[in-house]
Amino acid sequence: MTPLAARTLPDLDASVSTPSYDRSRVRTGIVHLGVGGFHRSHQAMYLDRLMEQGQALDWGICGVGVLPHDRRMAEVMAAQDCLYTLLVRHPDGSEEARVIGSLVEYLFAPDDPDAVVEKMADPATRVVTLTVTEGGYNASAVTGEFDGTNPGVVHDLQPGAALRTSFGLVVEALARRRERGLPPFTVVSCDNIPGNGRLARASFGAFARLRDAELGEWVEREVPFPDSMVDRITPVTTDADRADLAERFGVEDRWPVVCEPWTQWVQEDSFSCGRPPLEDVGVQLVDDVAPYELMKLRLLNAGHQVLAQTGRLAGLEYVHEACADPAFRGLLRGYLDEEAKPTLRPVPGIDLGRYEDGLLERFGSPAIADTLDRIAAEASDRIPQFLLPVLRGNLASGGEISRAVLVLAAWARSLEGADDDGRPLEVVDSRRDRLVAAARAEDPLALVADRELFGDLVDVARFTEAFAAARASLRERGVRATIADLG
Repeated sequence: MTPLAARTLPDLDASVSTPSYDRSRVRTGIVHLGVGGFHRSHQAMYLDRLMEQGQALDWGICGVGVLPHDRRMAEVMAAQDCLYTLLVRHPDGSEEARVIGSLVEYLFAPDDPDAVVEKMADPATRVVTLTVTEGGYNASAVTGEFDGTNPGVVHDLQPGAALRTSFGLVVEALARRRERGLPPFTVVSCDNIPGNGRLARASFGAFARLRDAELGEWVEREVPFPDSMVDRITPVTTDADRADLAERFGVEDRWPVVCEPWTQWVQEDSFSCGRPPLEDVGVQLVDDVAPYELMKLRLLNAGHQVLAQTGRLAGLEYVHEACADPAFRGLLRGYLDEEAKPTLRPVPGIDLGRYEDGLLERFGSPAIADTLDRIAAEASDRIPQFLLPVLRGNLASGGEISRAVLVLAAWARSLEGADDDGRPLEVVDSRRDRLVAAARAEDPLALVADRELFGDLVDVARFTEAFAAARASLRERGVRATIADLG
């Protein structure tokens, strides 16, 4: 067994691919906030591929942990010289292991926020990227309005505060660059949100305006916030994954990353201070990301919600189990074909029917062992971004809504705390208390009356009648019988 570190790379088994480039020559050009599994399976992997080609050695990544729970990642990065193993699992059970070397620094903001700010203010930093989750932009999913009363925001707006939020850190770095006569870096959101660049501009600009109106205007006018669409299924790393890596490849890695073979990155080509040659490793550089973004959000991400919210009621644990079950696979296919696809415009270079077939194959891979619980978590951030736009589009056009409504009703049912056989269901959501209270209320429409999440849907009779009927069916007959009624 070989513990992973820079000094042990030559000792790893030949079956493990390792960086052939000299990591001591890599210089930071990107600062990334929110280093989790997805960033390490996706963006960091693309940069590693470039470096393996002898390119982009001035585009190394400095990872930043913003939240207190990121301390564990900071400890692992320190112990392993920012190295980690990417384990790609194929549907046939085969695996590929690659040590990724493009992350070369890691800073933990709670310990030294000024070090993070200065890193972003450094002229060498030309791009700041974000994976801070759908809820990390502090904006209403319905109105897009920035919440200036958020405690972290209020704290970071105090003069001399030890900065706690991504808004405080990024805006302070931009302010210092402006004061020093340096051009602003580009801010790239890699989160699953429609118009993620536009939302990032609105959120960071709003924070800057609260701090100083002139600074806010400068941020909104001068800082590029290009849209992106990113895709790779990356489940949470488990102890079983660590054990598998050790057994098959002889690597002792405290926090490897497991992912599927599929990967996609579509990026709006709008950068202020240059960018890596991402097109050389398969990134699609485009003028308009929106068609790709909506395709992914409304098919893949919403499709995940279809399986997770309903499958958990039937006692299923994994995505591939739900996808293999004829009832849930049929529900998903019907949602994709009859509800989601009609709301999409053509996507350049993409056959949507083949894309849907590919999703079913990806979801059905037992090698990934992605859990329904992971996908169902933080649904109050995900459902308004992924599923509700499809529902609203079909309400406006007179299209089919039964499957989307069933998913919402299944979410409400799961918030009551048990599946169809009475087994407890855990609710993991930042809005947990208010959601659970609404779901358990006597009024069957209490949940969807939350206008912060659902807007005016509670005023639409076609929706509320279908939702109340689906909830009643789920309570009285269970999820399988309710799905069967859809035909």
